Amino acid sequence: MPAHAEWLGASQEQDAMACASILRALHPDWLVVDHYALDIRWETVQRPYCRKLVIIDDLADRRHDCDFLLDQTFGRREEDYQHLVPQKSVLLCGSRYALLRPEFAQWRPYSLARRKLPQLEHLLIALGGVDRINATGQILDALIAGCLPDKCRISVVMGETAPWLSQIQHKAAQLSWSTSVLIGVTDMARLMADSDLAIGAGGATSWERCCLGLPTLLVVVADNQLAVARNLEQFGAARIMSYGALDDGNFVTQHLRDLQGNPQAMASMTHAAASAVDGKGVERVMHVLCQGQ
Repeated sequence: MPAHAEWLGASQEQDAMACASILRALHPDWLVVDHYALDIRWETVQRPYCRKLVIIDDLADRRHDCDFLLDQTFGRREEDYQHLVPQKSVLLCGSRYALLRPEFAQWRPYSLARRKLPQLEHLLIALGGVDRINATGQILDALIAGCLPDKCRISVVMGETAPWLSQIQHKAAQLSWSTSVLIGVTDMARLMADSDLAIGAGGATSWERCCLGLPTLLVVVADNQLAVARNLEQFGAARIMSYGALDDGNFVTQHLRDLQGNPQAMASMTHAAASAVDGKGVERVMHVLCQGQ
C-alpha cells in the first residue's frame, strides 16, 4: 500500500473503477497521472482506455505501469526507477525537466544579470499560500532582532485563505523595515527576479527560485521535502532551515547576518541554483513526448 494511501479518500480499487467508467467514454490519447496515493494497481485498470500513460512522481517508492515517467527532482537518477517501471518506459529524471511556467525563463536573464553584484536590499518570504504551521510568523518574530540592512525591504507572500493572515499583517506592521504582505500574487516570477534573497518552502517553488538564481534559505516543513533540500544544500544552491530550528530566532538571524556580510556566498548560491534549473524543462518534456506519439 502506498505511504500516502489515505490521501485518496477511497481504496485504489474504488477510485480506479470510478475513473475507468469516465475514461472508457473519453478514451484519451494521453492520460497524465500525478498522485502519491496511486500505483501500478490503479494504472493497470486504466491501461485499456488510453493510448499513452504518463506518471508524474517524485518519491520513487512504488511500482508504476506507464509509458513515460517524469520526476523533476534535483539529483534524481533513472536508476532510482528502473526497478519500479516496465523496461520499455521512458524515464525523464532530474531538474532539467522541471515544469515551470514560461515567465520564469523570460525573467531569467534579467534576474541573473542583477545578481552580478550581490546585495541584500529585498528579502522575499514565501512559505506557501496557506502556511498552516505559521512558519512565516516565526520568521517575522526572528527579524525583530534587527538582522537586516537598514535599507532592506521585505515582501511576504500569503494566500487569501491563510489562517494566520491577520496576525502576519500585524507583525509586518511592527517591523523596522518597509514590509508588504502580498495576497494572491500572480506575477511570482517578476517578484522573485526582483528579490535578493528568499526564505522559502520546498516543493515546486524550489525549481522556480533556482531558475532565477535566487539564493534561498530553505525551510523544510515536511519529511518528503528533506531529501530534495539536502541535495540543493550540498550542491550549494540553498541553505536548510528545518522547521524545528525556527523556534530559535538566533538560528534565523545568524543565517541572514552571514549572507549579508558575504557577497561571495550569495554569488556562489546564485551560480549553483541557476545551473540546476534553466527553465527549459517543458520544452524537453514535450520534445520527448512528441517523439513517443
